[in-house]
Order: sequence, then C-alpha cells, then structure tokens
Amino acid sequence: MEFTDIIFEKEDGIARVTINRPDKLNAFRAKTVIEMARAFENIHHDRTIGVAVLKGAGDRAFSVGGDAGDSDGAGYGLDLMINLQRLHDLIRKVSVPVIAAVKGYAIGGGHVLHVVCDLTIASDDSSFGQVGPRVGSFDAGFGAAYLARVVGEKKAREMWFLCERYSAEEALRMGLINKMVPKETLEAEVNAWCRKILALSPTALRILKAAFNRETDHVTGSEALAFHAAELYYDTDEAREGRAAWLEKREPDFGKFRR
Repeated sequence: MEFTDIIFEKEDGIARVTINRPDKLNAFRAKTVIEMARAFENIHHDRTIGVAVLKGAGDRAFSVGGDAGDSDGAGYGLDLMINLQRLHDLIRKVSVPVIAAVKGYAIGGGHVLHVVCDLTIASDDSSFGQVGPRVGSFDAGFGAAYLARVVGEKKAREMWFLCERYSAEEALRMGLINKMVPKETLEAEVNAWCRKILALSPTALRILKAAFNRETDHVTGSEALAFHAAELYYDTDEAREGRAAWLEKREPDFGKFRR
C-alpha cells in the first residue's frame, strides 16, 4: 500500500501508524483519516501483528485534530466526519492492543484519537485538551461519552466546558494517560511495552479487548448521532464564527448567538 499522509510500518510483530503532516502539527484531513483506516484494517487482518502504535511525525505534535484550513466550511467536512467515525471504530475493534505514543500536542480531534486507543504513553512535554466549543466544533461521541468513562464525569465536563490545556503530569494524575516519560526515552518505552504485550497470549488479549469494548460499544451509535448533529451545526453562522475566528487568530464572538 502506498500512502502520502501517513507512514505505515510493520516489523517483528509491531505495526506503526505515523501521521506524517508535521508541518501542520499532524492535523488530519479526509485523506489522512482514510489512509489511517486502511492501515488499521490491514493490521486487523494480519495475524502476524500483535500490537499497534499510533503516533505523530516530528517532535511538536501527536495531532491537533482536523485541518481547519482544508475545510470549505465550518468544522469538519462530511467526508472527513464519515471516515473519522470509521477510524475510531477500527482502532477499538482491531484485534490487537493499540498504544498511542504522544509527543507534544494532543488537541481536539487528535486528543480524541489518543483517548480511543487502548493505552497512552506520553512524553513529559505533552499537552492535552479539547477546543471544539472555542472554534465552532464538538465531538459528542467518543470524545465526550467515552472520555467521561476514562477521566470521570466532572473532569470530562471541565475539559469540554473550559477548553483548557493539561500537562502530561496532570493527564497522568487524572488517568488520561498510562505513563509519562522524558521525551528522549518515549520511543524506547513504547517499544518496551510492545515487547511485553508480544510475550502474552494473543487470543487472551483479543478476547480481553473485546470484553473491555463491550461496556462502551453503545457509544458507537451515539457517535453516529453526534456526527449527524455536528454536520447540521457546521452549517450555522455560529459554527462559521468559530472557524473564522480561529483562521483570523482572534477571539470568537459567540455572545450574539446567546439569546
């Protein structure tokens, strides 16, 4: 398979999917998400693979979410939303554990990507957070419902209602990530975790992953409804104000919509 927006590698039972748009802080467009989905489908059907790693190219970002500059209107385009929902489902349903290796920013839709992975190891300079309500967007599927299962209702609501940034240390304390390591040792730590996973029974891990997913699989239906709602929302002046403010590097004026 040939890719332009990602790097897909497989070696010694480990599959690595790297978002390869470092000049855009690994923001993803529809093509990026389609390529990631193809890679995870390949992983799912390759029984020689025992663990997968999702990461971003470069040192600045894991991913900052959807590429607003690539969208014709407000928020995500329809093609991007459809394929993003498919990608979230594939990461959860792929038959091996998926580790998010986070370095730098994991913001917005990029933050949701690491949340839906099974495990997250982050460098100590990482930054986490949601930005949707600030830029005229939202993720009311896994980005909200599943996030609440991970960090608790109060913290998840705080993350969405205030749109603040959280350090790797704060993320570790709230259970948002599994481990924090110095940036220079992140790759070695991820590889060590991969080797530990590869030493275990693949069938046991596959069944355990399905068991964990069983408790939150209902969110898949909620996400479909949420993405349909987002599609309608993006066609409003309110959503367009959020995107315009972001592109113009100014504070949005949402007050006129509060009536």
